[in-house]
Amino acid sequence: MTTFLEQYHLSGLTIGILTFIIIGLFHPVVIKAEYHFGTRCWWWFLILGLVGCAASIWVENIIVSTLLGVFAFSSFWTIGEVFEQKKRVDKGWFPKNPKRKD
Repeated sequence: MTTFLEQYHLSGLTIGILTFIIIGLFHPVVIKAEYHFGTRCWWWFLILGLVGCAASIWVENIIVSTLLGVFAFSSFWTIGEVFEQKKRVDKGWFPKNPKRKD
């Protein structure tokens, strides 16, 4: 029994589109996380990445497993981006949170 995505050979296209969306959603998350919490939130993304990796291994559906892997490694990538965002804020490219004490 084949699924709709397999029947019409849409699995790759679906994974590509959803990967694009997942990565795109992480950009504003980096900005908001650094603004509200600074770089001390990096470990949240480590936990999300580890949970995503574990879920990717556990799930049998190849599309869902792949997307969980994309989510996991996007989370890992975000750790570095939070620190890069701090540098962008220090350069004045993004607003600094006046209420947060570093």
